Amino acid sequence: MRVRKNPMIPLAAVAAGLLAGAVGTVCLDAVHYLKYRRGGGTDSPVAWEFAPVENWESAPDPGQVAKRVIEGFTQHKLPDRSAWLISTIAHWGYGSAAGAAYGIVAGSLPRPHPRYGLVLGAALFANDYIALPVAGLYKPIWEYDAKTLAWDLGAHLAYGAGTGTTFWLVTRIVLLDGFAGRRLESRH
Repeated sequence: MRVRKNPMIPLAAVAAGLLAGAVGTVCLDAVHYLKYRRGGGTDSPVAWEFAPVENWESAPDPGQVAKRVIEGFTQHKLPDRSAWLISTIAHWGYGSAAGAAYGIVAGSLPRPHPRYGLVLGAALFANDYIALPVAGLYKPIWEYDAKTLAWDLGAHLAYGAGTGTTFWLVTRIVLLDGFAGRRLESRH
């Protein structure tokens, strides 16, 4: 197996990370969907993922954070009708942005490995239980039961595994050893 002599260029690392983060978000959501179904939920995965958000009081945490940032920046109150769109964009944007940051870090290593994504998932889990209580969106971690924390940690580890594995696959298939260049040359 060959080791890259040079790290990935930053744009390639960000692009691969964005894709990997989107796949990781699907993995995180799959764990949350499994929990929902085990709790008696009956919606399809798509209906569950893109369920209506009627107002800001019922918006998920990524939407709540985005609302605070947008309202703080614009000094205008967001209408309830924007809760679904902003929450959905914030959820997928956060997952993809974390993947892009991961791509920059992992892309600078001689050999990214899928297991590095687990560190990312654990770090994001820890960040949620540090930053979100400060923001008033979560309770302090010690106020949650072990089962809730285990499900949430599992979801974040699934995110990390999906992100790390996708990033590794993209770098292996597309970027290493000039594979992409050989494919382009063979078409001419």
